[in-house]
Amino acid sequence: MSVGAARGPARGPDTDLTAPGPRRRAGQALLARAGRLLWVWPTALTLAVCLYGAGGPLLWDDELATWNAANRSPAEIFHLLGNLDAVIGAYYLLIHFWAEAFGHSVLALRVPSALAMAGAAAFVTLIGRKLFTPTAGLVAGLLFALTPSVSRYGQEVRGYAFVVLFAAAATFLLLRALERPTAGRWVLYALALAGAGLFHVVALVLIVPHTLVAAGRWRTGRARGVLVGHPLAVLGAVLPLLPLIALGQDQVGRQLSWLAKPTVPAVARMWPNLYGSAWVGLLVLACAALPLAWPHGRRPAVEVGLVAVLPIPLLWAASQGHTSYFLDRYLLFTLPAWTVLAGAGLAALRPRALTAIGLAAVLVLGAHDQRVVRQRYAHTTWDGAAAAKVIADGYRPGDGVAPQRYGNAIFTAVPTALDLYLPERVRLDDVFVERSAVRLGELYPQLCADPAACLDGVRRVWVVTVLPDEDTAPGRAPVAHDDPFEGFDPAQAEALRKAFPKSTVTHRHNVLITLMER
Repeated sequence: MSVGAARGPARGPDTDLTAPGPRRRAGQALLARAGRLLWVWPTALTLAVCLYGAGGPLLWDDELATWNAANRSPAEIFHLLGNLDAVIGAYYLLIHFWAEAFGHSVLALRVPSALAMAGAAAFVTLIGRKLFTPTAGLVAGLLFALTPSVSRYGQEVRGYAFVVLFAAAATFLLLRALERPTAGRWVLYALALAGAGLFHVVALVLIVPHTLVAAGRWRTGRARGVLVGHPLAVLGAVLPLLPLIALGQDQVGRQLSWLAKPTVPAVARMWPNLYGSAWVGLLVLACAALPLAWPHGRRPAVEVGLVAVLPIPLLWAASQGHTSYFLDRYLLFTLPAWTVLAGAGLAALRPRALTAIGLAAVLVLGAHDQRVVRQRYAHTTWDGAAAAKVIADGYRPGDGVAPQRYGNAIFTAVPTALDLYLPERVRLDDVFVERSAVRLGELYPQLCADPAACLDGVRRVWVVTVLPDEDTAPGRAPVAHDDPFEGFDPAQAEALRKAFPKSTVTHRHNVLITLMER
């Protein structure tokens, strides 16, 4: 063998001595792929956390209103939306078709919100990675998953989780479009922004901070695609929603009249509710302030800070008029931006162990609130499922029901809870209803004018009454002699007393079930 052959292949003048070998290139490709898939871990964790214990808490009044509406046919839902809840209509339709496919159990009804929150976690991670670093994105996503209010509204049969999802998606897609302002990217941004407004019109306040971010980027780069694309995208998102906005304004008096005009202290009171934990909220706020101190990371911190902060004073100011929109869950769509800021601050701490300690602190500080939101009576003070079981155990064909309607207000909670929790074999006639809410296109039925006449031919009636919360406070036994007609119209109560002299009373958690017989 020659000496030249022993030395191996000759290196020509174009040979790159620093080029990585096949193994190193494979390792780099694997790391790059792992970086692109960082969003998977926060998404999976958020889904697992939201699904854990989701079937435990009883549905509360707003969730029952969702089921009341979603349990109708699509035509009946649209009839309802013409009179009430137009701005929630998209969610009602989604839950209608979901329940048709997967059933009406409490867990099944809550799964869509868990999926939406998991999707939001993915976008939180992507925003953090794009504006800061992959580590910041991962920490932000994990922080989002561990926030108690994410579990709370990820287990809610209302549309707030979908607003959070679309708001986070819109912010991420805006950042992509600002990097490379193509028509396709602006269309995706417009669709996400429209989705946020479709599930909650209040979320359209995001347009203001998004516009400021776009203006700042245009001022830096003078890209014509930003100057033209962003206004067109916003217009494309808002124009299809104008009929919904107009209809919502016509109905706003019925839906939001209970909200008081906010004061300045209301902002401070709102903050713990936004996170579901006062301590977690304070920790996130402290971490969110850190990126603003960075000499090289100030611009992205200011951009995401605008998205987090600006909607709060804007909605506060808008609520100083005739209608208030200022409520913690209405501002939940700011949570992704706050979490990105906090995640970036937490990820930058040195030594690295402080980042893990920060996440562990969120887990520990929020543990109590995480347990609370999964308890049976976390969202309601009375047990509609227990009342339904008492009725089902003693049911006879032909029985009627007279549910309490909350102090003469024709509210849906008690009758809807019975409809949801009673087995299909139990069919009760609501004895004082003359025209059903479904026929009227309402959540509330029309009650008969002559209660005594409505009881003709009825042999037995189940009277269901929600007791004041203090009657069954923790450690206190139920009061033995409660009025089964509390919250009833006096004429209805008198008709029941006269027609049914015999009664059997059963107490359950904050609810009274009275079987009245002739």
